[in-house]
Amino acid sequence: MKSAHKPLPNSLASFDWGSRTYVMGIVNITPDSFSGDGMLQDEATAVSKAVAQAQQFIADGADIIDIGGESTRPGSVPISLADELNRIIPVIEAVRQAVDAPISVDTYRAAVATAALEAGANWINDVWGLRMDRDMVHVVANAGCPVVLMHNRSKPKDVTQETQLGGRYVGVEYEDLILDIQRELQESIEFALAHGVRDEQIIIDPGIGFGKTVGQNRQLINELAQFIDMGYPILVGPSRKSFIGYTLNLPPEERIEGTAAAVAIAIDRGADIIRVHDVKIMARVARMTDHIVR
Repeated sequence: MKSAHKPLPNSLASFDWGSRTYVMGIVNITPDSFSGDGMLQDEATAVSKAVAQAQQFIADGADIIDIGGESTRPGSVPISLADELNRIIPVIEAVRQAVDAPISVDTYRAAVATAALEAGANWINDVWGLRMDRDMVHVVANAGCPVVLMHNRSKPKDVTQETQLGGRYVGVEYEDLILDIQRELQESIEFALAHGVRDEQIIIDPGIGFGKTVGQNRQLINELAQFIDMGYPILVGPSRKSFIGYTLNLPPEERIEGTAAAVAIAIDRGADIIRVHDVKIMARVARMTDHIVR
């Protein structure tokens, strides 16, 4: 079993790291999610659908709800600040009234994070690890909230697209995959600590699918245990991602079994939190894996 981490400050839940795996359910407020579950196909019903999904996720075993308004799939086009705010703030406000669980906001923009925290979010999930918007570190420090620092080397030039399988990264080079990710995550951690973020606020995410090839993603899951010694809770998000699709030659809606395999291996290698679309199934996978490996 992993050594215990410091508890994260949170008024809604306490986390006993190492005792079990926690489940983060993904609520996408987008029209173009790679996974096909975006809520903005019909804007008029987006908020009510998101609330219903969040409630179902909690019933199915989710511990955290992660709400995002911008697709981060390989090759996606960034949206404006105004669009991101308009998409997610009404949803966060409504979900906050409907569920008694931590809400994470998936954003790299400081202005969005600030508004989200005011609307009822509890965590910040920054896919750029505080590197994209340098004001984000001040938001995190001032709020004293948990923050997920993710590793990310995504560059549009490294993306190739296929109709059935979607985008993937090709030709991305690392001197040493694990050591390079550790070093760059440590840079984000040190930047955070230098600006007043407390050690116990930090969760790390090695960034499966973000600027990594199919083979590199598989290696990352297999060697995830090397991140334990960094001393922070580990979040992994393999759910329905293209490395599964390209490995099995399957579209997003047929990647549940591949996701389950990745989740089970990640838990065995030390994951504390799994970020998933298919909460009911993956919560069961997590519980079974916990009974075996913990």
